[in-house]
Amino acid sequence: MSEYNPPTDPLDVLHDDHEIVVVNKPAGLLSVPGKGEHLADCLLARVQDAYPQALLVHRLDRDTSGVMIFALTPHAQRHLGLQFEKRQTRKAYIARVWGRLEPKTGEVDLPLIVDWPNRPLQKVCHETGRAALTGWRVLRHGADETRVRLTPHTGRSHQLRVHMLALGHPILGDPLYATGAALDFPRLMLHSEELRLRHPDGGAGMKFRARAPF
Repeated sequence: MSEYNPPTDPLDVLHDDHEIVVVNKPAGLLSVPGKGEHLADCLLARVQDAYPQALLVHRLDRDTSGVMIFALTPHAQRHLGLQFEKRQTRKAYIARVWGRLEPKTGEVDLPLIVDWPNRPLQKVCHETGRAALTGWRVLRHGADETRVRLTPHTGRSHQLRVHMLALGHPILGDPLYATGAALDFPRLMLHSEELRLRHPDGGAGMKFRARAPF
């Protein structure tokens, strides 16, 4: 991992009410604190500065930006946690990947497991991996890259990053999985654009969006 220099952007709140707060996480900021005082600054701590009762529900990788929800009550944390666990939430990501991804739409169905000697890297393993499924839709092609919408149907660690790598199209700027020219970008080009779920008070369907900054 590179040196930790988290961005100083002010908290970008997309929605808040009596049960939840939804924010747009900047790239380069940990979701939760790491080990050691130098890794204490994280989105959870920043949200708790503004909403002291805030509780963690899910995470995004440090280098991924975008929509993240926090609970403001234990009930909301349980309710939302179950939705994530039972795959009742709907997530959509925007990514820029290396090369020309074809066809227009498709799915990656490859089981994943931690690559123990190279943690935190993950890898495809058909013997011991856990099921992982990602859908993709091409938005447009560039000179040496493709802009794509990714929809994970499971929530494995580094799922989108490893699945794109397995297709031969690593996400641009990925410090863990990209190499060569695909690595030569100022950040990981992966953004959580949309999150759909049911509100913990009453169950109404809600949709939260944040445009990709790239």
